[in-house]
Amino acid sequence: MADTYGLIGAFYSKPSPPLPPFFLKTPKLPLHFPSKSMAAHCHCSSNPRPSQPSLLVFSGGTAFNGVVEELKKLTVRVAHVLPVSDDGGSTAEIVRVLGGPAVGDIRSRCLRLADESTSEALAVRRLLGHRLPINPQQAKSEWYKILEGEHSLWEGVSKPYRETIRAFLAYFQNEILRRPNESFCFSNGSIGNFFFAGARIFFQSLDAAIFLFSRVSDIPAESLVLPVISTNDRLTLGCELWDGTIIRGQNEISHPTNAIGSVDKGRSSVPALPSRIKRVFYMSSEGTNSLHEVFPTVNQAVLDQLSNVDCIVYAMGSLFTSLCPSLVLLGIGEIISSRSCPKVLLLNGSHDRETSGFSASSFVTAITDALNRTYGNSHNCLRNLPSQYINTLLVPKDGEIPIDIQSLSSQGIFDVIIVNSIHDPKVGTIFDPVSLINALGNVVSRYMRTKD
Repeated sequence: MADTYGLIGAFYSKPSPPLPPFFLKTPKLPLHFPSKSMAAHCHCSSNPRPSQPSLLVFSGGTAFNGVVEELKKLTVRVAHVLPVSDDGGSTAEIVRVLGGPAVGDIRSRCLRLADESTSEALAVRRLLGHRLPINPQQAKSEWYKILEGEHSLWEGVSKPYRETIRAFLAYFQNEILRRPNESFCFSNGSIGNFFFAGARIFFQSLDAAIFLFSRVSDIPAESLVLPVISTNDRLTLGCELWDGTIIRGQNEISHPTNAIGSVDKGRSSVPALPSRIKRVFYMSSEGTNSLHEVFPTVNQAVLDQLSNVDCIVYAMGSLFTSLCPSLVLLGIGEIISSRSCPKVLLLNGSHDRETSGFSASSFVTAITDALNRTYGNSHNCLRNLPSQYINTLLVPKDGEIPIDIQSLSSQGIFDVIIVNSIHDPKVGTIFDPVSLINALGNVVSRYMRTKD
């Protein structure tokens, strides 16, 4: 462990963050870490391609991942807006012991955007995408092999990358050791999550951690990964059901489980909710009811992107726990309703615990209520029409969700496009990625022609 502790010691020996060797290798990058909206500033300054449309996608970290590779063929000018309230799986253990926002969804999207053009890029992606075994002892043993630099996962990773990645893994380990009263369980742990958490804690900035991760995994400079809330604090998601029940925690709302390990986000046998979801909101770390509701501030970089992109996309996935946590924040509904660009909902192909019995218009209503903050603080409510938030629906062929055309028309939504689908044995009907991106590209092209 001598080398590892040497890396940790190097961090503690200086009053300000040392420059990782990765940056010494690439002088073209800015050699500083601006705070807050750094991610947007650093990415946007680099050779924009005006011929490609710009998109902003609201999504979680799972469902939309399957089309990210295909989306790159349409455009790399995409701002991926992700929640930081996930509290399941590997992320839950990091948040429990070290606090801070959840990084799992952000790490997952960063890896999907990572470069794959060289053998080293693939090696880095394989390392940061690796999960430890479920068995706690085996997981801990493998973790130490990775930490020591002795694991086969390091093969193909050059010294500058290796030193940078190991430094932040070592920092993460040291933060765990500094909390002797908390026993950290490495079961099913994500190496990418550990690296991300180490960087966030070291820089005391979620934006800086994203910037570092983006550079290490060589994400295209025009592809932004934006936390909807830029914070170093732990955020807890809550929901209120129509029967008055309050549920605390994103995982408890969407995929409740009592086991430590991976969370099954497919079609599982979780019990149905006792009532439909009325609204989602953020809660403080104390208390168990809506009296402890808090109102975090949206990331300014998200608002900046919303004001300028050519298309806004609400991705398929968990409606209330992936999309709505981003939509309920003050400022989001105001900007979206003011834009005249395509605003596209990618409808789910099947029901889940959150949307049992929903029709297409029910999805539209839920998104409208979230953006209007209809059931929140009455002083912050908007009264915009559904058509001010959504003007196009892309629907997977043969999906489970009923397409109630008459109700959609009454909401002012007339552009409903059926897209080829495929069957996934785990989650049911999903979009065919090629067909989906082609359809999305056609919608954006129509707008760009009228814009010109």
